[in-house]
Amino acid sequence: MNVFITGGTSGIGLALAEYYINNGHKVGVCGRDISKINAALIEAQLQAYQLDVYTKTDLQSALNNFCQGEHLDLLIASAGHYYNELSNGPDYEECTNMLKVNMIGMINAFEAARACMHRNKKGHLVSIASVSSLLDYPKATVYTKSKRANVQMCDAYRTALAPFGIWVTAVMPGYVDTLKLRSLNNNDLSKKMFLLSCHEAVAIITNAIEKKKDVIIFPPKMKYLMTFLSVLPKWLLSLIMSKQKQHACRQQ
Repeated sequence: MNVFITGGTSGIGLALAEYYINNGHKVGVCGRDISKINAALIEAQLQAYQLDVYTKTDLQSALNNFCQGEHLDLLIASAGHYYNELSNGPDYEECTNMLKVNMIGMINAFEAARACMHRNKKGHLVSIASVSSLLDYPKATVYTKSKRANVQMCDAYRTALAPFGIWVTAVMPGYVDTLKLRSLNNNDLSKKMFLLSCHEAVAIITNAIEKKKDVIIFPPKMKYLMTFLSVLPKWLLSLIMSKQKQHACRQQ
């Protein structure tokens, strides 16, 4: 199987790349800094491309180079950018980067892969969103809103591409123990509810891909919590989340 992963140089994306290459698949990844990849993976024939996912021409060229005229079985859009403007204050560059990476980058990846898959009338597109995308309220962060849009775009692509043999899965994980999450929290993840290891997350995601699920939300306890919060009146949800953010800021 030929697998390409955007944002595959770190975190969940890299863990997925390791899983697929260790299971005998041809794997390509892209990211802003490919030097973060373990040399052993490169030696194991992992193909890495340094680029920004919101530069569509670069992404298309990388994907064409990876495929070399062969079919593409699986594209995982794992690239993401996070900045909490409610806690840290508004920042133009950070907020626009979230829009470019989380939304435009996902569309670029899907479009580049879709063109390859359509020729063979089969393939699977996957996007790594966030469990926070279940929440829809006025004061939600740009990150949450961009990931919510991400899930909605998956739904649109699923409807459009199903007649042509291309499947689409939206992945909505809770907290996963990655270097990025640790750096954002001063290496203290003790307050992250229902935290999963990368290994656990990869097992859940790859199982959902194999079973061609439309949507996978995990872990279950986080899913139930977010589902409960999502049915609250928006004014009440905004109040609860605002107080939670204020508490988090005081703890920093």
